[in-house]
Amino acid sequence: MPTLLDNAMKSKNAVLAFSGLVTAALAWSMWGGNVFPADADPKGDPQEWTREELRRWLAARNLHPQDRDTREQLLERVKANMR
Repeated sequence: MPTLLDNAMKSKNAVLAFSGLVTAALAWSMWGGNVFPADADPKGDPQEWTREELRRWLAARNLHPQDRDTREQLLERVKANMR
C-alpha cells in the first residue's frame, strides 16, 4: 500500500517545484544575494562632486534628494549631514 510520500513523489509537479526551489536557493547562495551591488560612496571633497554623486550620497542615507534641487542645495544638505 503506497504512503503519502510515495504518492507525492510520483507527482511530476511536486518534484519540479521542489527542484526549482532548490535551484533558486543554490543560485541565491552562490551570488550572495548581491546580484547588482550598489555604487560606492563618492570620495574626497563634496565641493568637487557632481550633482549625481551628491544625490547618490543623500539617497544612500535615506535623505531623499528632490529632482528639482540645485547642486548648491544638495551640497548644503550633504555638508549638514556629514559627521
